[in-house]
Amino acid sequence: MSAPSWDFSSVYQSLQDPAISHDLQLSQQHLASFANLPADSVESCQQALTLHDNIHNLILSVSNYAACQSSIDATNEQAKALVIKTDVMLSALTQAFSPFESQLSTSDDVFFAAVMSGADDSGSYDRHAFRLSRQRLNRVFRLSVPEEQLLSAMQVDGKNAWGRLYDAITGTAKVTLKLEDGIEEKIGLSQAASLLYGGDRYRREPAWRAIHCAMEEQEITFAAILNALAGNRLTEYQKRSHTQPLHFLAPALEESRVERQTLNAMMNVAEQHKALSRRAAKAMAKMFGTDKLAPWDEMAAMPPQGKAMVANYSFNEAIAIIRRAFHSVNGEMAEFVDMMVEQRLIDAAPQPNKVMGAYCTKIPKTRTPLVFMSFGGSMSDVLTLAHELGHAFHNWVMKDMPLAETDYPMTLAETASIFAENVVRDALLEEAANDQDKLLMLWEEAQTAVALMLNIPVRFEFERAFYEQRQQGELTPMQLRNLMSETWKNWYGDAISEPNDLFWASKLHFSIAEISFYNYPYLFGYLFSTGVYAQRAEKGEAFYEDYKSLLKDTGRMSAEDVAKKHLGVNLGKVDFWAQSIAITENRIMAFEALVNKFTH
Repeated sequence: MSAPSWDFSSVYQSLQDPAISHDLQLSQQHLASFANLPADSVESCQQALTLHDNIHNLILSVSNYAACQSSIDATNEQAKALVIKTDVMLSALTQAFSPFESQLSTSDDVFFAAVMSGADDSGSYDRHAFRLSRQRLNRVFRLSVPEEQLLSAMQVDGKNAWGRLYDAITGTAKVTLKLEDGIEEKIGLSQAASLLYGGDRYRREPAWRAIHCAMEEQEITFAAILNALAGNRLTEYQKRSHTQPLHFLAPALEESRVERQTLNAMMNVAEQHKALSRRAAKAMAKMFGTDKLAPWDEMAAMPPQGKAMVANYSFNEAIAIIRRAFHSVNGEMAEFVDMMVEQRLIDAAPQPNKVMGAYCTKIPKTRTPLVFMSFGGSMSDVLTLAHELGHAFHNWVMKDMPLAETDYPMTLAETASIFAENVVRDALLEEAANDQDKLLMLWEEAQTAVALMLNIPVRFEFERAFYEQRQQGELTPMQLRNLMSETWKNWYGDAISEPNDLFWASKLHFSIAEISFYNYPYLFGYLFSTGVYAQRAEKGEAFYEDYKSLLKDTGRMSAEDVAKKHLGVNLGKVDFWAQSIAITENRIMAFEALVNKFTH
């Protein structure tokens, strides 16, 4: 089987499916019901919660479906129009629910407890207690109901429009690869990005330089997008600072459900181990026959040693590898992989107008997990597929829980995905027939360490410095390039041949409208998942059920509480993070030893 495309028949038949119109019309009818409910009574707040759940699930189902169709083909105008339409409706829902959210956030404990003690057809309203309790803790930053409604209304054509512009440009852009023999090759931007993960050394540097050139051509536009998104957020935070200051990191930390102390402890440990991460990069460079790692080789497939060929995998082979690895944890995980393939819930076929990146999403009304990527056949692609299937497994484990308790933060989301990568890498290491096979898997370990312990901190430090400077005014493209270059050099040091000064433009994470600081949660997930994975050997057969219990708690606990309950650790202290990095160090040392063996 070649890389598959999605089958949405269990959700909607097409963008013209009457069921879409039905769901949106039903949502509009329910939206009108809010006007008849006073916000100051327990019964009205309960009815509003039920309405919000029902409407949100319908609109988000259509929205996610449309977004998936737009991801497959960035030129699909009907899909993009439907994304915008549902965005407007989600904003209208937020506005309609705002009086009740304000009441639930600011009311006394007696009123709040009375609301939570009720129930509807979906179960106890207590399913909302965790989310609303977090809002109650942050009530000091709330604005008046009309102000909150205005912010929501303006978001559609404000922040979200800038994000859509970035997606539209990158989804339709073509780049020209200038090859050594004078041949020029024009391909889609996402296709060029896929080459950076493969073993085609002939086209990899030209692809990187073509992407860099495309970013340079659009740098004014991309700088405007970054400045607009950050300026919009900073203005909002300033308005919310009416009682006490709201730092620009605070909303991201709340989204991630981590404390500032936890973030500081984690980043400090990463800073202290920069030399270790650079060693991994230099060992990778050695396999390319260079002293420093080139940026176009950073995510590439391991170069062949001797007469060996670059490993290339079919989609079927990738699934078989992942299935075996998942089965080593529990047969239920292997059955889950079978289900994802049989029901065609994975879209991995490369397409010219497919957007860059990989993700997992879900359709709320059917609880269907969906995986998106462009499969190119490298081991990196195999691990990306495992990563996204880890996310999908997380959603599948929660399929019978109240939807209100399944909204987990990105920090804890990365636990399941990186756990899946670890499972696959370890399984392949165990299956390794010789040092060449072991080297391949340790290459992936080292590459992951470079990506998450160097590249992710670069993103975080750049974005933090950008927001600090953006408070004084907009940054020019050259200022952004200089800032990225300085940050890159600070973390990579002499381990890389040249900085990627336009990474702020090419990395879509910086231009996501819905969330800022879409970076440090990956490092959190990497190190936290390493700690979780370490329990597998200790707990034996009991591990699987404990692991599922941990995943189920991710939507109803803070990251610190999940860690304390399931690992017995304090994330605000450096000890846990240092222990996880010690595990990584052992892997890097094993990689260095094999690299020396093969290159001498």
